[in-house]
Amino acid sequence: QVQLVESGGGLVQAGGSLRLSCAASRITFSINTMAWYRQAPGKQRELVATINSGGQITYANSVLGRFTITRDNAKNTVYLQMNALKPEDTAVYYCFLPVQNFWGRGTQVTVSS
Repeated sequence: QVQLVESGGGLVQAGGSLRLSCAASRITFSINTMAWYRQAPGKQRELVATINSGGQITYANSVLGRFTITRDNAKNTVYLQMNALKPEDTAVYYCFLPVQNFWGRGTQVTVSS
């Protein structure tokens, strides 16, 4: 069975940075699109960023210019570098494998004002 394990969340002050990691196993990582989603309390889960096998990237407008998604196929890992964090970025961040509709368990990011 596929495994997606997120890490790197935590508590940070507004304006700070965090880097999330999602380590994948039991998939052919390099050929798969990967995505990051987030869900804030009381809100629907929303797409943050995607990266496909060719390195094409999309971002939600709310994070454009602040967040960067990258992947390391040698490590079967996708990253989300988050800079200039805002309190409204507070959420549980999930790694997602679209081809199998598979979610990681999530990692909490809390941004204090």
